[in-house]
Amino acid sequence: MGKYTLEICVDSAESALAAAKGGADRVELCGNLVIGGTTPETALFEKIQSLTDIKINVLIRPRYGDFLYTAYEFDIISRSVEQFREMGANGVVIGCLLPDGSLDMERMKRLVDLAGSMDVTLHRAFDMCRDPYEALEQAKELGIRTILTSGQQEDSWAGRELIAGLVKESGGKVDIMAGGGVDASAIRKLLPVTAATSYHMSGKEILDSGMVYRRQEVSMGIPGMGEYEIFRTSEEKVRKARRVLDEV
Repeated sequence: MGKYTLEICVDSAESALAAAKGGADRVELCGNLVIGGTTPETALFEKIQSLTDIKINVLIRPRYGDFLYTAYEFDIISRSVEQFREMGANGVVIGCLLPDGSLDMERMKRLVDLAGSMDVTLHRAFDMCRDPYEALEQAKELGIRTILTSGQQEDSWAGRELIAGLVKESGGKVDIMAGGGVDASAIRKLLPVTAATSYHMSGKEILDSGMVYRRQEVSMGIPGMGEYEIFRTSEEKVRKARRVLDEV
């Protein structure tokens, strides 16, 4: 890995291969990216392991929505961390909040302990925290390696000032990874104003289904997305982002 890190979030074997071929350093493996990502199936993890040696960080998120989890949900999260550690994941991507918008330090410490030698990323639960600088200090205390953030805005360009502040305040102890609306052109703009050295993107393109017969009366999809639209990572979009980072 060079000076700059490029991580691609994927939810299929095809997307993981495109990320690897495009020059990504690692993937964040998810299920259901169309709803922001959930914990992926272990079979998908195994398939990607068999196809490429790219580093795999696994999102651990049992459902769509907020990051305030029930006792049952936290049990599931804990077991998922254990499972992917046992399967050889490079890292896990986690985040738990308290009702007041602060990090749930007790649960986060438990998950970090379960992760063992794996890398730990605090996902965009960070962007829902009430005080980002407090959360940064807590991440340092926990030994978290990476924070994924859009700077608590809809995209990383809108959140560039906070991202820059976090990079400075981190003191190199936590890697601040810019995510949200990231592509080659966004990286080119963000680099000089944030000093962030890690970037997270999907590089997605929407493919048309191979189905010829299409029943229009029934939809199994979600509102706003057609039944026959498939999200995939574009190898070329990843390559363009890699090129920007390599030219710096």
